[in-house]
Amino acid sequence: MSFVTHLEAAIDGTRLPHNQLQTLHEGRPLWVRYDLEAVGAAMAKETVAGREPTMWRYRELLPVEDDSKIASLGEGMTPLLKCDRLGAALGLNDLWVKDESQLPTGSFKSRGLAMAISRANELGVKRVAIPTAGNAGGALAAYAARVGMEAFVFMPADTPIVNQHEASYYGARAWLVDGLITDCGAVVREGTAEMGWFDVSTLKEPYRIEGKKTMGLELAEQFDWSLPDVILYPTGGGTGLIGMWKAFAELAEIGWLADTRRPRMISCQSDGCAPISTAWAAGQRFAEPFPNAATAASGLRVPAAVGDFMIIDAVNESGGQARACPEQSLLSWAQRGAALEGIAFAPEAGACLGVLELLVAEEAIHPDERVVIFNTGAAQKYVEVIGSEPLPLLPQSVDWATLSP
Repeated sequence: MSFVTHLEAAIDGTRLPHNQLQTLHEGRPLWVRYDLEAVGAAMAKETVAGREPTMWRYRELLPVEDDSKIASLGEGMTPLLKCDRLGAALGLNDLWVKDESQLPTGSFKSRGLAMAISRANELGVKRVAIPTAGNAGGALAAYAARVGMEAFVFMPADTPIVNQHEASYYGARAWLVDGLITDCGAVVREGTAEMGWFDVSTLKEPYRIEGKKTMGLELAEQFDWSLPDVILYPTGGGTGLIGMWKAFAELAEIGWLADTRRPRMISCQSDGCAPISTAWAAGQRFAEPFPNAATAASGLRVPAAVGDFMIIDAVNESGGQARACPEQSLLSWAQRGAALEGIAFAPEAGACLGVLELLVAEEAIHPDERVVIFNTGAAQKYVEVIGSEPLPLLPQSVDWATLSP
Protein backbone atom coordinates (compact mmCIF):
# COMPACT_ATOMS: atom_id res chain seq x y z
CA MET A 1 0.00 0.00 0.00
CA SER A 2 1.22 3.49 -0.86
CA PHE A 3 0.22 6.76 0.76
CA VAL A 4 1.43 8.85 -2.21
CA THR A 5 -1.19 11.35 -3.34
CA HIS A 6 0.55 13.13 -6.23
CA LEU A 7 3.76 14.58 -7.60
CA GLU A 8 4.44 18.29 -7.22
CA ALA A 9 6.65 20.49 -9.36
CA ALA A 10 9.34 21.98 -7.15
CA ILE A 11 9.54 25.14 -9.25
CA ASP A 12 5.86 26.18 -9.27
CA GLY A 13 3.75 23.67 -7.32
CA THR A 14 1.96 22.13 -10.30
CA ARG A 15 0.32 18.81 -9.37
CA LEU A 16 1.01 15.78 -11.55
CA PRO A 17 -0.25 12.17 -11.33
CA HIS A 18 2.07 9.69 -9.65
CA ASN A 19 0.76 6.57 -11.36
CA GLN A 20 2.53 7.28 -14.66
CA LEU A 21 6.14 7.96 -15.61
CA GLN A 22 7.21 11.53 -14.97
CA THR A 23 10.50 13.31 -15.46
CA LEU A 24 10.74 17.11 -15.13
CA HIS A 25 8.24 19.97 -15.15
CA GLU A 26 9.43 23.20 -16.77
CA GLY A 27 12.88 21.64 -16.79
CA ARG A 28 12.93 21.26 -13.00
CA PRO A 29 12.46 18.36 -10.52
CA LEU A 30 9.35 16.93 -8.89
CA TRP A 31 8.50 16.21 -5.24
CA VAL A 32 6.65 13.07 -4.16
CA ARG A 33 3.80 14.05 -1.83
CA TYR A 34 2.03 11.83 0.71
CA ASP A 35 -1.14 11.84 2.75
CA LEU A 36 0.85 12.45 5.93
CA GLU A 37 -2.21 12.41 8.17
CA ALA A 38 -2.95 8.87 6.97
CA VAL A 39 0.72 7.91 7.33
CA GLY A 40 0.69 9.13 10.94
CA ALA A 41 -2.39 7.04 11.67
CA ALA A 42 -1.01 3.90 10.01
CA MET A 43 2.62 4.01 11.13
CA ALA A 44 3.90 3.61 14.70
CA LYS A 45 7.45 3.91 16.00
CA GLU A 46 7.12 0.57 17.77
CA THR A 47 6.06 -1.15 14.54
CA VAL A 48 8.98 0.33 12.63
CA ALA A 49 11.42 -0.71 15.37
CA GLY A 50 10.29 -4.32 15.00
CA ARG A 51 10.90 -4.49 11.26
CA GLU A 52 14.02 -5.65 9.44
CA PRO A 53 16.80 -3.03 9.76
CA THR A 54 16.75 -1.92 6.13
CA MET A 55 15.69 1.29 4.45
CA TRP A 56 12.40 -0.38 3.53
CA ARG A 57 11.32 -0.36 7.19
CA TYR A 58 9.84 3.11 6.52
CA ARG A 59 7.54 1.78 3.81
CA GLU A 60 4.61 4.08 4.65
CA LEU A 61 6.82 7.06 3.79
CA LEU A 62 8.07 5.48 0.58
CA PRO A 63 6.47 5.48 -2.89
CA VAL A 64 6.55 1.80 -3.88
CA GLU A 65 3.08 0.25 -4.03
CA ASP A 66 3.81 -3.38 -4.91
CA ASP A 67 6.43 -5.08 -2.73
CA SER A 68 6.99 -7.73 -5.40
CA LYS A 69 8.46 -5.04 -7.68
CA ILE A 70 11.09 -3.90 -5.18
CA ALA A 71 14.70 -4.09 -6.36
CA SER A 72 16.60 -4.78 -3.16
CA LEU A 73 20.06 -6.02 -2.30
CA GLY A 74 19.48 -5.74 1.44
CA GLU A 75 20.03 -2.02 2.00
CA GLY A 76 20.72 -2.16 5.72
CA MET A 77 20.70 0.71 8.19
CA THR A 78 24.17 2.18 8.01
CA PRO A 79 26.29 2.69 11.15
CA LEU A 80 26.26 5.96 13.05
CA LEU A 81 29.71 6.15 14.60
CA LYS A 82 30.95 8.41 17.40
CA CYS A 83 34.34 9.84 16.41
CA ASP A 84 36.16 11.15 19.48
CA ARG A 85 39.70 11.27 18.05
CA LEU A 86 38.61 12.97 14.85
CA GLY A 87 36.43 15.31 16.89
CA ALA A 88 39.39 16.22 19.10
CA ALA A 89 41.48 16.99 16.01
CA LEU A 90 38.78 19.41 14.91
CA GLY A 91 38.01 20.84 18.36
CA LEU A 92 34.61 19.16 18.69
CA ASN A 93 33.21 17.13 21.57
CA ASP A 94 30.26 15.43 19.88
CA LEU A 95 31.22 14.44 16.34
CA TRP A 96 29.54 11.54 14.53
CA VAL A 97 29.92 9.94 11.11
CA LYS A 98 27.11 8.14 9.31
CA ASP A 99 28.95 5.63 7.16
CA GLU A 100 27.16 4.99 3.87
CA SER A 101 30.12 3.04 2.51
CA GLN A 102 28.63 -0.16 3.94
CA LEU A 103 25.64 -0.23 1.58
CA PRO A 104 25.46 -2.99 -1.09
CA THR A 105 27.23 -1.09 -3.87
CA GLY A 106 29.64 0.73 -1.55
CA SER A 107 27.97 4.15 -1.49
CA PHE A 108 24.80 6.05 -0.68
CA LYS A 109 23.79 5.68 -4.33
CA SER A 110 22.36 2.29 -3.38
CA ARG A 111 19.45 4.05 -1.68
CA GLY A 112 18.40 6.30 -4.52
CA LEU A 113 18.85 3.77 -7.29
CA ALA A 114 17.10 0.98 -5.37
CA MET A 115 14.07 3.26 -5.06
CA ALA A 116 14.19 4.64 -8.60
CA ILE A 117 14.53 1.19 -10.18
CA SER A 118 11.81 -0.27 -7.95
CA ARG A 119 9.35 2.42 -8.97
CA ALA A 120 10.36 2.22 -12.63
CA ASN A 121 9.84 -1.52 -12.43
CA GLU A 122 6.32 -0.94 -11.11
CA LEU A 123 5.58 1.44 -13.96
CA GLY A 124 6.71 -1.00 -16.64
CA VAL A 125 10.12 0.38 -17.57
CA LYS A 126 12.36 -2.14 -19.34
CA ARG A 127 15.39 -0.01 -20.24
CA VAL A 128 17.14 2.73 -18.23
CA ALA A 129 20.09 5.03 -18.79
CA ILE A 130 22.18 7.22 -16.53
CA PRO A 131 25.04 9.72 -16.73
CA THR A 132 27.35 9.26 -13.77
CA ALA A 133 30.43 10.74 -12.18
CA GLY A 134 31.11 7.35 -10.60
CA ASN A 135 29.13 5.47 -7.98
CA ALA A 136 25.65 5.97 -9.44
CA GLY A 137 26.51 3.98 -12.56
CA GLY A 138 27.46 0.87 -10.64
CA ALA A 139 24.41 1.19 -8.42
CA LEU A 140 22.08 1.56 -11.39
CA ALA A 141 23.66 -1.47 -13.05
CA ALA A 142 23.31 -3.62 -9.93
CA TYR A 143 19.69 -2.77 -9.20
CA ALA A 144 18.67 -3.02 -12.83
CA ALA A 145 20.25 -6.48 -12.92
CA ARG A 146 18.30 -7.40 -9.79
CA VAL A 147 14.98 -7.01 -11.64
CA GLY A 148 16.15 -7.98 -15.13
CA MET A 149 16.13 -4.47 -16.55
CA GLU A 150 18.45 -3.33 -19.34
CA ALA A 151 20.88 -0.59 -18.24
CA PHE A 152 23.06 1.91 -20.11
CA VAL A 153 25.76 3.87 -18.27
CA PHE A 154 27.74 6.88 -19.55
CA MET A 155 30.63 8.28 -17.53
CA PRO A 156 33.53 10.70 -18.00
CA ALA A 157 36.68 9.09 -19.37
CA ASP A 158 38.58 9.80 -16.14
CA THR A 159 35.97 8.24 -13.86
CA PRO A 160 37.63 6.09 -11.14
CA ILE A 161 38.58 2.71 -12.56
CA VAL A 162 36.52 0.73 -10.05
CA ASN A 163 33.40 2.63 -11.09
CA GLN A 164 34.18 1.98 -14.74
CA HIS A 165 34.46 -1.75 -14.28
CA GLU A 166 31.62 -2.33 -11.82
CA ALA A 167 28.95 -1.04 -14.22
CA SER A 168 29.88 -3.54 -16.92
CA TYR A 169 30.51 -6.24 -14.30
CA TYR A 170 26.83 -6.00 -13.33
CA GLY A 171 25.83 -6.40 -16.96
CA ALA A 172 25.22 -2.80 -17.98
CA ARG A 173 26.30 -1.46 -21.35
CA ALA A 174 28.83 1.14 -20.24
CA TRP A 175 30.70 3.80 -22.20
CA LEU A 176 33.26 6.48 -21.45
CA VAL A 177 32.61 10.02 -22.67
CA ASP A 178 35.21 12.68 -23.37
CA GLY A 179 33.91 15.34 -21.00
CA LEU A 180 32.13 15.89 -17.69
CA ILE A 181 28.93 14.42 -16.26
CA THR A 182 27.00 17.18 -18.02
CA ASP A 183 28.31 15.89 -21.35
CA CYS A 184 27.25 12.38 -20.37
CA GLY A 185 23.82 13.77 -19.53
CA ALA A 186 23.58 15.25 -23.01
CA VAL A 187 24.23 11.80 -24.50
CA VAL A 188 21.45 10.27 -22.42
CA ARG A 189 19.06 13.08 -23.31
CA GLU A 190 19.84 12.90 -27.03
CA GLY A 191 19.46 9.13 -27.12
CA THR A 192 16.10 8.91 -25.37
CA ALA A 193 13.92 9.02 -28.49
CA GLU A 194 16.10 6.62 -30.50
CA MET A 195 16.85 4.14 -27.71
CA GLY A 196 13.59 4.29 -25.79
CA TRP A 197 15.27 4.35 -22.39
CA PHE A 198 14.05 6.03 -19.21
CA ASP A 199 16.44 8.69 -17.94
CA VAL A 200 17.24 8.18 -14.23
CA SER A 201 19.67 11.11 -14.00
CA THR A 202 19.91 12.86 -10.64
CA LEU A 203 16.58 14.61 -9.94
CA LYS A 204 15.30 14.03 -13.47
CA GLU A 205 12.91 11.46 -12.05
CA PRO A 206 11.22 11.92 -8.65
CA TYR A 207 12.13 8.76 -6.77
CA ARG A 208 15.88 8.92 -6.14
CA ILE A 209 15.10 11.64 -3.59
CA GLU A 210 12.77 9.22 -1.79
CA GLY A 211 15.53 6.64 -1.50
CA LYS A 212 18.04 9.22 -0.28
CA LYS A 213 15.64 10.63 2.31
CA THR A 214 15.91 7.33 4.21
CA MET A 215 19.30 8.63 5.39
CA GLY A 216 17.40 11.28 7.32
CA LEU A 217 14.80 8.83 8.59
CA GLU A 218 17.52 6.49 9.84
CA LEU A 219 19.51 9.28 11.44
CA ALA A 220 16.45 10.46 13.37
CA GLU A 221 15.69 6.95 14.56
CA GLN A 222 19.31 6.29 15.55
CA PHE A 223 19.25 9.45 17.71
CA ASP A 224 15.92 8.39 19.26
CA TRP A 225 13.95 10.78 17.04
CA SER A 226 16.02 13.80 18.04
CA LEU A 227 18.06 15.56 15.37
CA PRO A 228 21.66 16.81 15.58
CA ASP A 229 22.63 20.47 15.56
CA VAL A 230 24.62 20.35 12.33
CA ILE A 231 24.79 18.02 9.31
CA LEU A 232 27.61 18.29 6.78
CA TYR A 233 26.86 16.68 3.45
CA PRO A 234 29.03 16.43 0.30
CA THR A 235 27.09 18.02 -2.53
CA GLY A 236 27.28 17.15 -6.20
CA GLY A 237 23.74 16.79 -7.53
CA GLY A 238 22.45 17.38 -4.01
CA THR A 239 19.79 14.67 -3.82
CA GLY A 240 20.92 13.46 -0.40
CA LEU A 241 20.78 16.85 1.27
CA ILE A 242 17.43 17.65 -0.34
CA GLY A 243 16.02 14.24 0.58
CA MET A 244 17.04 14.50 4.23
CA TRP A 245 15.51 17.95 4.61
CA LYS A 246 12.29 16.52 3.15
CA ALA A 247 12.46 13.58 5.57
CA PHE A 248 12.73 15.89 8.58
CA ALA A 249 9.70 17.89 7.42
CA GLU A 250 7.65 14.71 6.99
CA LEU A 251 8.67 13.36 10.40
CA ALA A 252 7.69 16.66 11.98
CA GLU A 253 4.32 16.56 10.22
CA ILE A 254 3.48 13.11 11.61
CA GLY A 255 4.65 14.16 15.06
CA TRP A 256 7.59 11.81 15.47
CA LEU A 257 10.37 14.26 16.31
CA ALA A 258 11.28 14.76 19.96
CA ASP A 259 11.50 18.56 19.62
CA THR A 260 11.29 21.38 17.10
CA ARG A 261 15.05 21.62 16.55
CA ARG A 262 16.27 21.17 12.98
CA PRO A 263 19.89 20.70 11.92
CA ARG A 264 21.77 23.42 10.15
CA MET A 265 22.41 21.80 6.78
CA ILE A 266 25.91 22.45 5.42
CA SER A 267 26.40 21.80 1.72
CA CYS A 268 30.07 20.87 1.18
CA GLN A 269 31.99 21.17 -2.07
CA SER A 270 35.57 21.56 -3.27
CA ASP A 271 36.72 24.90 -4.60
CA GLY A 272 37.63 22.95 -7.74
CA CYS A 273 33.90 22.55 -8.47
CA ALA A 274 31.76 24.83 -6.35
CA PRO A 275 28.63 26.00 -8.18
CA ILE A 276 26.35 25.76 -5.13
CA SER A 277 28.65 27.46 -2.65
CA THR A 278 29.41 30.19 -5.20
CA ALA A 279 25.70 30.89 -5.76
CA TRP A 280 24.93 30.78 -2.04
CA ALA A 281 27.72 33.21 -1.20
CA ALA A 282 26.31 35.60 -3.81
CA GLY A 283 22.81 35.33 -2.36
CA GLN A 284 21.49 33.60 -5.47
CA ARG A 285 18.90 30.81 -5.61
CA PHE A 286 20.10 29.41 -8.94
CA ALA A 287 23.70 28.48 -9.72
CA GLU A 288 25.68 29.26 -12.84
CA PRO A 289 27.57 26.33 -14.42
CA PHE A 290 30.99 26.11 -12.81
CA PRO A 291 33.83 26.59 -15.32
CA ASN A 292 36.72 24.13 -15.65
CA ALA A 293 35.39 21.81 -12.95
CA ALA A 294 38.16 19.64 -11.49
CA THR A 295 38.34 17.75 -8.20
CA ALA A 296 39.65 14.43 -6.93
CA ALA A 297 36.21 13.83 -5.43
CA SER A 298 34.49 12.59 -8.58
CA GLY A 299 31.05 12.67 -6.96
CA LEU A 300 31.43 16.42 -6.44
CA ARG A 301 32.41 17.14 -10.03
CA VAL A 302 28.94 18.29 -11.06
CA PRO A 303 29.31 21.73 -12.65
CA ALA A 304 25.54 22.25 -13.05
CA ALA A 305 22.81 20.74 -10.86
CA VAL A 306 19.17 20.72 -11.98
CA GLY A 307 18.13 20.89 -8.32
CA ASP A 308 20.38 23.84 -7.43
CA PHE A 309 17.53 25.92 -6.02
CA MET A 310 16.27 22.99 -3.95
CA ILE A 311 19.70 22.61 -2.33
CA ILE A 312 20.01 26.32 -1.61
CA ASP A 313 16.44 26.49 -0.30
CA ALA A 314 17.13 23.67 2.17
CA VAL A 315 20.39 25.28 3.29
CA ASN A 316 18.73 28.64 3.85
CA GLU A 317 15.61 27.26 5.54
CA SER A 318 17.84 25.39 7.98
CA GLY A 319 20.02 28.38 8.80
CA GLY A 320 22.96 26.51 7.29
CA GLN A 321 25.64 27.33 4.76
CA ALA A 322 26.95 26.19 1.39
CA ARG A 323 30.73 26.15 1.52
CA ALA A 324 33.74 24.83 -0.37
CA CYS A 325 37.03 23.65 1.07
CA PRO A 326 40.39 24.05 -0.66
CA GLU A 327 40.90 21.18 -3.09
CA GLN A 328 44.36 20.52 -1.67
CA SER A 329 42.92 19.79 1.80
CA LEU A 330 40.30 17.32 0.64
CA LEU A 331 42.38 14.17 0.31
CA SER A 332 44.58 14.96 3.29
CA TRP A 333 41.53 15.26 5.53
CA ALA A 334 39.99 12.05 4.17
CA GLN A 335 43.21 10.14 4.87
CA ARG A 336 43.64 11.75 8.27
CA GLY A 337 40.09 10.81 9.22
CA ALA A 338 40.65 7.24 8.07
CA ALA A 339 43.85 6.95 10.14
CA LEU A 340 42.17 8.42 13.24
CA GLU A 341 38.93 6.43 13.13
CA GLY A 342 39.33 3.42 10.82
CA ILE A 343 36.49 4.64 8.60
CA ALA A 344 36.94 4.34 4.82
CA PHE A 345 36.45 8.04 4.12
CA ALA A 346 35.84 8.78 0.45
CA PRO A 347 37.27 11.99 -1.03
CA GLU A 348 33.79 13.54 -0.91
CA ALA A 349 33.75 13.15 2.88
CA GLY A 350 37.15 14.81 2.90
CA ALA A 351 35.37 17.91 1.59
CA CYS A 352 33.06 17.79 4.60
CA LEU A 353 36.02 17.58 6.95
CA GLY A 354 37.73 20.46 5.17
CA VAL A 355 34.60 22.61 5.41
CA LEU A 356 34.14 21.61 9.04
CA GLU A 357 37.66 22.80 9.82
CA LEU A 358 36.79 26.18 8.31
CA LEU A 359 33.50 26.51 10.20
CA VAL A 360 35.06 25.59 13.55
CA ALA A 361 37.81 28.18 12.96
CA GLU A 362 35.13 30.78 12.19
CA GLU A 363 33.26 29.77 15.38
CA ALA A 364 30.19 29.02 13.26
CA ILE A 365 29.98 25.66 15.06
CA HIS A 366 30.29 25.46 18.84
CA PRO A 367 32.57 22.75 20.28
CA ASP A 368 29.69 21.14 22.21
CA GLU A 369 27.20 20.99 19.34
CA ARG A 370 26.24 17.59 17.97
CA VAL A 371 27.71 17.39 14.48
CA VAL A 372 27.16 14.64 11.89
CA ILE A 373 29.22 14.09 8.75
CA PHE A 374 28.04 11.75 6.01
CA ASN A 375 30.65 9.50 4.47
CA THR A 376 28.86 8.82 1.21
CA GLY A 377 31.16 6.20 -0.27
CA ALA A 378 33.97 3.74 0.34
CA ALA A 379 37.60 4.85 -0.03
CA GLN A 380 38.51 1.63 -1.81
CA LYS A 381 36.45 2.72 -4.81
CA TYR A 382 38.92 5.57 -5.41
CA VAL A 383 42.19 3.66 -5.79
CA GLU A 384 43.72 6.24 -8.12
CA VAL A 385 43.41 9.12 -5.69
CA ILE A 386 43.84 7.50 -2.28
CA GLY A 387 47.10 5.75 -3.22
CA SER A 388 50.43 7.07 -2.04
CA GLU A 389 54.01 6.03 -2.65
CA PRO A 390 54.58 2.29 -3.23
CA LEU A 391 55.06 0.33 -0.04
CA PRO A 392 58.68 -0.45 0.80
CA LEU A 393 59.86 -3.99 0.16
CA LEU A 394 61.01 -5.66 3.35
CA PRO A 395 64.55 -7.01 2.98
CA GLN A 396 65.35 -10.58 3.97
CA SER A 397 67.57 -9.23 6.72
CA VAL A 398 65.33 -6.89 8.69
CA ASP A 399 66.71 -3.77 10.29
CA TRP A 400 64.11 -3.45 13.05
CA ALA A 401 64.93 0.19 13.66
CA THR A 402 63.56 1.08 10.23
CA LEU A 403 60.12 -0.26 11.20
CA SER A 404 59.56 2.46 13.80
CA PRO A 405 57.90 5.73 12.78
